[in-house]
Amino acid sequence: MNTTETSKKQTETQHPYTTIKSIPEEERPYEKGIARGTSALSDAELLAVILRTGSRGQSALELSREVLAKSGTGLLGIYHMSISDLQKIHGLGKVKALQIKCIAELSRRIARARFSETVSFHDPASVSSYYMETLRHEEQEVLLLVMLNSKGKLIRDEVISKGTVRASLISPREIFIEAVRHQAVSILLLHNHPSGIPDPSRDDVLLTERVRAAGAMLGIELLDHIIIGDRQAVSMREQGFWLEPSKNKG
Repeated sequence: MNTTETSKKQTETQHPYTTIKSIPEEERPYEKGIARGTSALSDAELLAVILRTGSRGQSALELSREVLAKSGTGLLGIYHMSISDLQKIHGLGKVKALQIKCIAELSRRIARARFSETVSFHDPASVSSYYMETLRHEEQEVLLLVMLNSKGKLIRDEVISKGTVRASLISPREIFIEAVRHQAVSILLLHNHPSGIPDPSRDDVLLTERVRAAGAMLGIELLDHIIIGDRQAVSMREQGFWLEPSKNKG
């Protein structure tokens, strides 16, 4: 056997299926998904269905496995990869990279939409669950303003700051300009700790105190400041960082 034949044999051993059609029909992602349901598909098979095609000498399934391996932590890792990061993987052009990022964003929105009708904005656990997937993956600190109407229903939420949440850099004025513009009766603040540990910092406490004081003067109550970590959260109201208004009276 010459060198070329040996190399070809090694490649076939490493990648036995270079096209989807070379995979036994019952094991092809499309056919398997139709026959058994999408829940029967592995992460790589689901991704292969989305990508549809692979690259030269590599099936969509093999390409999907490589994407998941290069992400470091499987599906969760894909969320953190940029389009340019994905394009560094052989076989992924701009279109396929965009498809993958769109799926990641769609999954995030679906997770959030599930709670949109049932979330109680006066319940820290409910609020944390609603915003967990939005904030916990962020690699920078993001301060989110949540604006509520007189019935405690969401008017809208708005990113106030991205990069660092420091009391010295964020003005309550920015927060209440948005709150007044959208006729909010009450507000919530949420921000993430990229470290994954949601313990309030000194800056978190100072910012909360300043926003509470400004809100009291304007008649727009700050209901809570919630810090999001990795699958955990801390409500500063529940942690005792301020007293209920009734307890502040003589």
